This record gives sequence, structure tokens and C-alpha cells, in this order.
Amino acid sequence: MALKVAIVGRPNVGKSTLFNRLVGKRLALVDDRPGVTRDRRYADGHIGDLELTLIDTAGYEDVTDESLEARMRAQTEAAIEDAQLILFMVDAREGVTPLDRIFAEQLRRQDKPVVLLANKAESRAAEAGVGEGHGLGFGEPVSISAEHGEGMADLYAAMVAHADSLEVEDSDDADKPVRVAIIGRPNAGKSTLVNRLIGEDRLLTGPEAGITRDSISVDWEFDGRRVRLVDTAGMRRKARVQEKLEKLSVADTIRAITFAEVVVLVMDRDNAFDTQDLQLADLVEREGRALVYCVTKWDMEPEPQARLSQMHETAERMLPQVRGAPLVALSALTGRGVERLMPAILKAHATWSVKVKTRDLNDWLAMAVQRHPPPAVDGRRIKPKYMAQTKARPPTFVLFSSRASQMPDHYRRYLINSLRESFDMPGTPMRLTVKSGANPYAEGGERARPKGPAKSAPRRKTRAQMAAEAKASAPGLPGNRLKDAVGTKKPSGARKAAPAGGKAKSSSAPRAGARSVSRSGRIRTGGPGKPKR
Repeated sequence: MALKVAIVGRPNVGKSTLFNRLVGKRLALVDDRPGVTRDRRYADGHIGDLELTLIDTAGYEDVTDESLEARMRAQTEAAIEDAQLILFMVDAREGVTPLDRIFAEQLRRQDKPVVLLANKAESRAAEAGVGEGHGLGFGEPVSISAEHGEGMADLYAAMVAHADSLEVEDSDDADKPVRVAIIGRPNAGKSTLVNRLIGEDRLLTGPEAGITRDSISVDWEFDGRRVRLVDTAGMRRKARVQEKLEKLSVADTIRAITFAEVVVLVMDRDNAFDTQDLQLADLVEREGRALVYCVTKWDMEPEPQARLSQMHETAERMLPQVRGAPLVALSALTGRGVERLMPAILKAHATWSVKVKTRDLNDWLAMAVQRHPPPAVDGRRIKPKYMAQTKARPPTFVLFSSRASQMPDHYRRYLINSLRESFDMPGTPMRLTVKSGANPYAEGGERARPKGPAKSAPRRKTRAQMAAEAKASAPGLPGNRLKDAVGTKKPSGARKAAPAGGKAKSSSAPRAGARSVSRSGRIRTGGPGKPKR
């Protein structure tokens, strides 16, 4: 549930600064000079727990002729008609000016609640200006500083007091709109084209070049499909962009391209596909957005068929990375051919979002490699093995192949062009990454030999060493006594001392009743200690 609020006032009082603060982003261009904002801009914001739909407007000028200022005033009046609550802003440092009084008289005729804001009231010098605001007839002014964020609590209290008596709209964002950015060089007819599509004078137009400065989004519905059109400022060559304000406009246009899904490149028929148009198309392809060419002022073309064929050939030759992108020739002023633009945009969006099954990809890969095998590099042939699509928008594919780092660029282009032709994806930016499968015997693999000197095989132990280790590990066990008797061998020349008063006995003769044991550890059964049968 969002409350629709319009921020109005004379030029350079801080309307766009307050708009950016309530939105939470630097959407509107802000500069010290007056008259930066020209079109009305919509955005979602909040203050406290109050959800808002904010409308930033141009500075009010008391003119009614055919000048640019008069057309800007018409846009401000349209914003007032569309809003539920009006924030009327004055500059507290300068006080109430005659233009403020004229504008206040216009607002009093509207049957809508108005909140008077005294901006730039962070210093004592603004106290006199805040006091003058009482004479405008909108009650006590709310002292704020949009740049420093002061007085936001008072502003919230004033807005909540009016929001309770208003019917707040329900916002339904179940289905996301298709985001379409309209780009091109200055005075190519972008704003006129948007006005013709939506059927109303939503954007400021005129013969002057560079009227649009901000990127203005317009929500629209085409055949039951929600569409968000973003009109952008014209982009000239970088060497010609010198002013700070134009640099900000160009940065805003690039940001609109980044967040768009389909980009319509608007070109004048007199100098279509010149250097600047080619650079813009290349920028769209590098950003990975779907591209649609649009040639305006086609009602002035004397030979439309021949010129259209020539433009198709130029697009294929100069921009092969987006080969097959749709080209629509129209006249935004008269409406000729405009009905072909939206079907081309929706088709480009569907192609940009396509997903291909892995089985179909690998069947195609086998046929593509058979038709045109990859070249041999350094005498060894590259072998593509497996392919899969990792994501869409734009379509991104991964190819697993041997010697992936040595695959030539011309073979990658062959694969991409063959993908476009086989799966009917004309004009869509595509990404193809070639990788090698993991080699288990390579450095760092699972079966790779560990680093360090090679170890030799362990030497075999002798029987005496094994017996000594067994005795040291468990010397007191009964089973090891026999092994100790076998393993412990006396020197060959040693003789046992004879007992006193008796005859010495041979050391080899067994004792009475003892069993004789061989050197191998076996017990003799037929020794001298056992009588023969």
C-alpha cells in the first residue's frame, strides 16, 4: 500500500535531493544550477513505516508560451493531477519569493492536501524564511534539510496526519515487468517514440537536442504484459562530453542499460550505424542484453525497401557478434510502423531467456564437430567432449574439451554462430566458456605424486631383529619364552663351569626329564632323554 506524493516547487529549492533521500538511492540528478530536472520521475520510497510512490517534478515557471519552460510546467501540472498528497517546497534561506506566491495560488485551487516544506533550514539564517512561510496559507511550515536529513521526523508526522484520510492504493508486484531501455544519440526521437507507444505526452519532447537528462521509467501494459519503458539521455562521443551535468546523464544511461533486459537502439535514418551507434550496440552486447535496432523518421525516406536492405547488410557486416538482431523502421511522429516494435521486443526477450536441453546440446555438438572438426595445434588435435548450458539471460554455455586453453577464437565463433542457427536464437548475446576436464595425474590432482624426494622400499629385517623386537614389545608373555630360548645363542667357545667335587658335563647333553629343542624351534621327539621302544 503506497501513498502517491508529488514534490513541487520553484527551481533549485532541493526537490530532487529530498526525492533521493526518501527513495534511498541517487536516482535523480542533482546539481547547483537550476533547471536540472525536466521530466517527472516516479520511484518507490518510504519514510518510517509509510510506503510512498514519489514523483519528482521540474521547477515551476510562470510561462505559458511554446518554450521549453512552458512544456516543463505542463509536466509539473500533470504530476499534481496524478498525486494524492503534495509536498510544496520553498527555500528557507531566500525566503518566500513572488514565484512561490504565484505557485501557492495555483495549489490552493487544487482539491488536494498540501504540506509546506521549508528546506535548507539547518542554519539560523533560515529562521526568517521559515516565518515567512506562514503567509502562504498552508499552515505551519515543516523545517527540514534534505541534504543533511534533518527534520524527517516532523515530515513523517505531517504526512501521516494526511495519509489517514486518504485511500491508499494496493500495489501488486506479482508479475515483474519486462524492462526495456530506449537509448541512442541526442535528438534521435527516443522520447517521442515512448510517447507514441503509451499514447500520451508523458515525456518532454521538442526540436532541441538534449532535452532529456534523467533516465525516466514509465510503466505500461501491452496485450496483458507489463512493460517498463526507460527513456534515457542521448549519448554523444566521449570526447565531446565536457560538462559535469552531461557526464552524470551518461552515467545514468549506462546504469539503465545495466538494469534493462531489452535495449532498443534508436537511430536517425540520415546517419544510422555510424561510429557512435556501433559503440552503443557493442556496449549492449558486452553487458549481455537483448538488442533491437530501431530506425526513426522513416516517413522521410524516399526509397524505403532498398535502404532497409542496405541497413540489414550493414548490421550483419559491422556487428557480427549480434547477428540476426531485429531491425524495425518506423516514424514516431506519424505512428507509421510503430506497431511492429513491441512484438520484436517481446520476441527478443523470449530468445534472450531461452534454455536448451543438455541432450540436444550434445547431439548438436557431435554434428558440429563432424561437420567442421577443430584444428590441430602443435600437431595435436583438440577434442570437444561435453557441453551444457549453465544459465540464461543471456544464454551461457560451458564446453568441456581437451587442451581448452589452445582452442582458437575463430572456432569459438563458429560454435556460437552454429548455436544461433541451430536453436533459432538470432541477435542474442551468447557466452561460451571452454574448460578442460580435471586430470587426476596432473599437479594437484587426486592421484598426483606428493611433493618431496622419492622414498626407497624398506629393507627386510633379519630373524634376530624380529625376535628382539618381539621380546621388547612383550617380554613377559609365556609364548615368547621359547622364542627367547631360541633367539639367545651363547658364544661357540664358552664352557659351563663344573661343579665342585664333580665331573664336568657337556653343555650339549640335555637334562634329565627335559625335552630337546632344535635350532629351528621344533621339539625333538626321539632325543636321548626318551627311551627307545
